[in-house]
Amino acid sequence: MTRAILLVVHHTASDPGRVARQLRALGHKITVCRPFAGDPLPHGLNGFSAAVVFGGNMSANDLSLDFIRAELDWIPSAVDSGKPFLGICLGAQLLAKAMGAEISSHKEGHYEIGYTSIRPVGPAQVFDAPMHVYQWHGEGFSLPQTAELLAQGDTFENQAFRYAQAIGLQFHPEVTAKIVGRWTDHAPDQLLLPGAQPLESHFSGIRRHDPGVVKWLRKFLRDWGPD
Repeated sequence: MTRAILLVVHHTASDPGRVARQLRALGHKITVCRPFAGDPLPHGLNGFSAAVVFGGNMSANDLSLDFIRAELDWIPSAVDSGKPFLGICLGAQLLAKAMGAEISSHKEGHYEIGYTSIRPVGPAQVFDAPMHVYQWHGEGFSLPQTAELLAQGDTFENQAFRYAQAIGLQFHPEVTAKIVGRWTDHAPDQLLLPGAQPLESHFSGIRRHDPGVVKWLRKFLRDWGPD
């Protein structure tokens, strides 16, 4: 049965990538919402069966941005709807902040840019084995009260969590080789930041780790999405 899924993005050229493709392959209808450009957010998730909030280069702490405040105000009602909710990178940080957690830079100024290893925490529900995932961020989240930690990393410890039926992922399972190429071309200076990996490591990482991420994401979205 076709279900309507809301995708919230944060840039004009944002590409939901593999997440959108796999949701369509599962038979769902995709609607892209751009709050930064004035698109209205629904009341809760009225008219939709699930929502995915993607990343961006702004901070969840930047309350000077009207659309960041709007998303933080909207997320609790979306979660209260009881429908599946997924936050990716900034989206996970917005979810965490909306539920009372803190968003902060690494205490030693490190970034995660490139492929890093994460490992499951607790029962094998969302992750059943360690995996390498693509990252691009300089802030991380603490856990909201009552949230369940799902995966950990070495630089930013909290990598995935569940809050009620909502899930936050610090990493970017949506990226493809094309998206990685676009990001690295657009912001080559960020590859010089502390902890960032050199350009060649991004593409060797795709060759080594992308098949595992594709397999994981397919199963994850099938289990996560609307019935």
